[in-house]
Amino acid sequence: MRNQQTLASTITCSGVGLHSGQSATITLRPAPPDTGVVFVSRQGDVDAYLPVSIEHRIPTELCTAISGGGFQVQTIEHLLAALAGLHVDNVFIDVTASEVPVMDGSAAPFVRLVQAAGIAPQDRKQPFLKIMSPIEVTDGSKRVRIEPSPTPRITYSIHYEHPLIKTQTYEYDCSVGAFESEIAEARTFGFLQEVQALWARGLGKGGTLDNTVVLSGDGIVNDSGLRFNDEFVRHKILDLIGDFSLLGMSFIGHIMADRSGHALHTRLVQQILKQPEKWVLLNADPIAEGTRPISHRSRFQPAVELQAAS
Repeated sequence: MRNQQTLASTITCSGVGLHSGQSATITLRPAPPDTGVVFVSRQGDVDAYLPVSIEHRIPTELCTAISGGGFQVQTIEHLLAALAGLHVDNVFIDVTASEVPVMDGSAAPFVRLVQAAGIAPQDRKQPFLKIMSPIEVTDGSKRVRIEPSPTPRITYSIHYEHPLIKTQTYEYDCSVGAFESEIAEARTFGFLQEVQALWARGLGKGGTLDNTVVLSGDGIVNDSGLRFNDEFVRHKILDLIGDFSLLGMSFIGHIMADRSGHALHTRLVQQILKQPEKWVLLNADPIAEGTRPISHRSRFQPAVELQAAS
């Protein structure tokens, strides 16, 4: 158990959106306790706020996106994974476009960004949602399940008929050190014929060999090679960590995913919140006792007032 954390200073980075191909800049700013992760967009003369929460998720193809406050932002999962992996609980993210920059296709550039800004502890406890009974969602042969565990863990399996992938399984014990060394560097990937089809449909406009591992029929197109032999399954864990940020709170449980993806990850988050009898809230300060993570709006409101008054 630990206290909440935010950034020690403000920091900015720029790049292109993976799907839009448009230039995008994000600025990460410290936020008060109980704020959560909140995207901010300038709308005329005022700032619009969009908390990261499952209630704001919108259906998208090949990425995770949220909408509210008069704007939307997509491809948020790698940035959210970096924040969750480093235990940054409260942060404002100013955005200039509708997509987070893809950087190198992993969470590592965002990890370095947060480390450059510094992490500051806060005087509020960080609540944890502890799973007491299993919850599972399926879609044909795809499944993702969370069950009781003394610590947060993820076991992920993927299956592709490609000689470099076939079946890969990775077991990840969640910690800051393990995220930095085992998960953050893993890049997004795609198959050459699928990438070309996306381009033909006007998607993936910002995708290049600098930010995507592209697989040909029997190898990879990138001259740089792989960062890990099992980089593909590690990146799926990275995506899951980012998607689970929509829970609005840290979790204690064992997530087991097989052939899963963004849609099933977020469906599991929804099912967790719909079944409060299967979890308990630990380490909550009095203001949070008896509340559910979905009540993100009430946690966020005081921060908005503080921001407007500063």
